[in-house]
Amino acid sequence: MKATDSTQPAAQEETSGAVDESSLNLDASEYYLNRELTWLEFNKRVLHEAADERTPLLERLKFIAIVSANMDEFFMKRLGGLKQQVGAGVATLTVDGRTPQQQIDETSQVVREIESQMRENYLQITEKLREHDIAILSYDELDRADKNYLREYYYENIYPLVTPQSIDPAHPFPFISNLSLNLLVLVRYPGASDKTSLTRIKVPVGAGIPRFLKLTDRRHYVPLEYVIANNLDMLLPEMEVLSCEVFRVTRNANTERSEEHADDLLSLIESELRERRFAPIVRLQVQKDMKPVHRGMLAAELFLDEESDVYEVISMPAMRDLFELASLDVPELRDPPHKPIDHPELVDTRSIFHIIRERGPLLLQHPYESFGTSVERFLKEASTDPKVRAIKMTLYRTSSDTKVVDYLISAARNGKQVAVVVELKARFDEAANIRWANRMEEAGIHVTYGVVGLKTHSKIILVVRNDYSGIKRYLHIGTGNYHAGTARLYSDLGILTNDEDLGRDATELFNYLTTGYTQERSYRKLLPSPKMLKNALLSKIKRERKLHSPETPGLIQFKMNALEDADITRALYEAARDGVRIDLIVRDTCRFRPGIPGLSETARVIGIVGRFLEHTRIYYFQNGGEEEYFIGSADAMKRNLESRVEVVTPVSDKKLCEELRFILNTQLNDQRSAWEMQSDGSFIQRQPTSEAEAVGCQELLIQSAEKRAKQATKAAKGKKKRRLRRNLR
Repeated sequence: MKATDSTQPAAQEETSGAVDESSLNLDASEYYLNRELTWLEFNKRVLHEAADERTPLLERLKFIAIVSANMDEFFMKRLGGLKQQVGAGVATLTVDGRTPQQQIDETSQVVREIESQMRENYLQITEKLREHDIAILSYDELDRADKNYLREYYYENIYPLVTPQSIDPAHPFPFISNLSLNLLVLVRYPGASDKTSLTRIKVPVGAGIPRFLKLTDRRHYVPLEYVIANNLDMLLPEMEVLSCEVFRVTRNANTERSEEHADDLLSLIESELRERRFAPIVRLQVQKDMKPVHRGMLAAELFLDEESDVYEVISMPAMRDLFELASLDVPELRDPPHKPIDHPELVDTRSIFHIIRERGPLLLQHPYESFGTSVERFLKEASTDPKVRAIKMTLYRTSSDTKVVDYLISAARNGKQVAVVVELKARFDEAANIRWANRMEEAGIHVTYGVVGLKTHSKIILVVRNDYSGIKRYLHIGTGNYHAGTARLYSDLGILTNDEDLGRDATELFNYLTTGYTQERSYRKLLPSPKMLKNALLSKIKRERKLHSPETPGLIQFKMNALEDADITRALYEAARDGVRIDLIVRDTCRFRPGIPGLSETARVIGIVGRFLEHTRIYYFQNGGEEEYFIGSADAMKRNLESRVEVVTPVSDKKLCEELRFILNTQLNDQRSAWEMQSDGSFIQRQPTSEAEAVGCQELLIQSAEKRAKQATKAAKGKKKRRLRRNLR
């Protein structure tokens, strides 16, 4: 099915011919946007949802929390890595022409702009929430009864968890844990006007302790640090409190060490986690009115540069905790409720393997379609089906509310051969993955940790079943993690199939993952990285250039989280320069610049920001009319293509290709949730010009899923009626 004209960039002239390659230097840094800066620009687009009055109020609060959490992650992962490069004396320029220090300086400025906008949005939203009698109160706004209630609640439920730590010659500066919220208290000893001391108090948020304490009879909340700060007489009796100031630290999360000489990968990761706890601090956040001497003391004790590493917080630190309030059950202030439908073909109660064999392959669209009644059902039935002989899968991230591990353990107990490749180095999920791995090993599951030096990021399940005609292989290949929580919040795709060639390829892949041996691995359809995927993408881009002509213009469409790889970017430039139409739907990082005269005039880049996090990867090539669609786990990033095990699969079934075409067209034509990149790398949000255009692509995909469900229900009822009529004859 050929892509329709609606997918072509508007208001662009057909390129009459290729530009002379010698006229442009595609190695020039000006053609490549910076990875860190474009990721921060993505967060500006997310933050815009917090300012957009079309977004319900509590959802706007949620977007502030998302950006706050993203900023924490940026400092832990990206800025921490840049600081390590500076410390190691690395001066190598990126493809966009920046040194590590230049990136630190430029990103620091953007971060401060984002935090300033976050503060403005927070104040606007909380003011509007008060109109709905939802309020975050300062302590001065409380009456005596409220203060007494909070004091008693604090004393009974939180006070035993709080430990003040003195800072003086007899007590060295205490360890400050990552992302912890802290009070720095200056006290004077009774009867000694010249004797003062500093005390650090950690605010015990988490582990069941909320950041915002609710008053009894209304939706009014007080931050926990306010309650502690205004009841210090409990912790520091008889001491005179001279000041109480809030601060927070962020530590570097880049503590990875080489696996090459590790005797035990599990022990290595556990050691890295311990090191991360004590890793260098890369950011200190302090309240704006903190005493200069205290600010300087903290910076010195934490080995930070007071000018560049200290960030002032005017309103509220750690706004990521606003997730607590964004989840309030106030329907009129939230997005309309969304319940994923069951895939129309999976409403059938017969064996899922019979359904796949007779009606497959099936394309799964999360969160529009249920993860539980598709992927989890696939594993559940595999665990109990007496004809299933083996289950193999990769596990990058999962969660306690996901039943995947339970079904794998059940399968092992039912005598199936179960092998799981667990990625221990999934950032920030290492500890959880160690627990899952230990639990599965105890149940008799064969657990391995992938190939030395490569992260296993692929999303694939292989079920080997003894069908009526012999051994058959059934597969799930996806773009998202086997994680029930994110399956409700992220847009992802998956395919259920019993394609014989894909099954054989999957067998080869798992043999590689469990042994690390690469000799004579051949794949019929799958495009795994690091061996094949990048070369395949470059080859297909080059092929599109060769097939392009004014009469039959070429078309390449990629939907992904990030386009960072310089080689892929350059290849796309070359294709666009030859006149090939390039449509890129990129969530965050993007090095490619559209609309450059003589180079990328036939290209456009858009980003979608909505209620769900865009996480799908689709690669499309028009291929002279012999269209090719691919989905998988890999973004066009150097790390994904060269140092991770990824899996991208072709999708050739006509019906499934039509579904992918609908997704691409719906997003490319979006006038509500789409932002369009300009030639300088900035983004402008599209604006609807009609009521129909005011509906974003994610809402349209919800409506499409609901329509499929209704049609399936109607068809099932019709089938039942016809069966009843036959029985009555």
